[in-house]
Amino acid sequence: MAEESNSESESPATNDDCIGDRIHVFWEEGMLRHETGNGVFDTGIDPGFLDVLEKHPENADRVRNMVSILRRGPIGRFVTWHRGQAAKVNELTRFHSSEYISELEAADKAGGRDFAAGTFLNPGSWAAALLAAGTTISAMKYILDGHGKIGYALVRPPGHHAQPTQADGYCFLNNAGLAVHSALDAGCRKVAVIDIDVHYGNGTAEGFYRSNKVLTVSLHMNHGSWGPSHPQSGSIDELGEGDGFGYNLNIPLPNGSGDKGYEYAMKELVVPAIQEFRPDMMILVVGQDSSAFDPNGRQCLTMDGYRVTGRIIRGLADTYSNGRLLIVQEGGYHVTYSAYCLHATLEGTLNVSQPLLSDPIAYYPEYESSTIRAVDAIRRYFIAKAPFLKNFD
Repeated sequence: MAEESNSESESPATNDDCIGDRIHVFWEEGMLRHETGNGVFDTGIDPGFLDVLEKHPENADRVRNMVSILRRGPIGRFVTWHRGQAAKVNELTRFHSSEYISELEAADKAGGRDFAAGTFLNPGSWAAALLAAGTTISAMKYILDGHGKIGYALVRPPGHHAQPTQADGYCFLNNAGLAVHSALDAGCRKVAVIDIDVHYGNGTAEGFYRSNKVLTVSLHMNHGSWGPSHPQSGSIDELGEGDGFGYNLNIPLPNGSGDKGYEYAMKELVVPAIQEFRPDMMILVVGQDSSAFDPNGRQCLTMDGYRVTGRIIRGLADTYSNGRLLIVQEGGYHVTYSAYCLHATLEGTLNVSQPLLSDPIAYYPEYESSTIRAVDAIRRYFIAKAPFLKNFD
């Protein structure tokens, strides 16, 4: 696994330059070759009466800006760059069925296929998906081998909707799920996955729905099921099955929850759950589609909200997983603001004393009262239904 030279920014030195932490970013250019096309939003449809069609929201430009802001933005002095690699089939089948992998390989050989709404495997897509999966696994192994504490898998196509046997929601391979198996295979007893993408991380949840070794927590807008590829609703009663009952915690939040609403949910639901579960490895699944300006979400987070979330997750990692934290990229479709929100999230995980980058477009009004009521109701439900949360109070 090759390591790139560090990209230093030209920002003036601050007291935070003495921070010993670094973020180890794992990235491969080949992931840009996943072409998702143009049309009406994510449909790929040209109705014939529009002069200008838009790029599919999950396009390469969004990730190009994430790469560039980490290379040339103020946070660059805390970043070390690493190469990834393509995943092998025997790694993929730790999460996915061999039949499903064969289905994806056949679609690639045939020149492509539409797997679900907005989920197009085109020429180059399968190679990019293998790079995304393998790069995420590489980042996890780097942490597990003791080379660094905080890793960030900057990957596309995203993965958290990909179920063991089903593509969904722009996702083909479940990158975070594969990283979980890498951690368990390496001897971790318990792994916690906290997903703040605006959509329910249904694929990751499905993959560990019967396991008490993996706690999956998803904060998402209350969107429900969206069809055969996504039968899960993301509702609070989807708690897991068998040994895994109580270890899948869904936190569907009202639209417009905003920074304060998300902070309340983190402190009242996520933090106590991690305190009870006590994982020895943590994964933060990030999607900037929860932002105030994303075309695919309505949760109204700003950079401040992402920064606070990153700081909370870092605190939990320091307490329970010896500071070991893997961050895995998912959604985030505003081509410029997503990069800013990523920067803020990573600032939070570094515990910088002051923001390194100002917010270019927020303020956004918040109405957190409905979120507080929703979170309090979810908390009561979890205490009543999830056995391992009996001491939640």
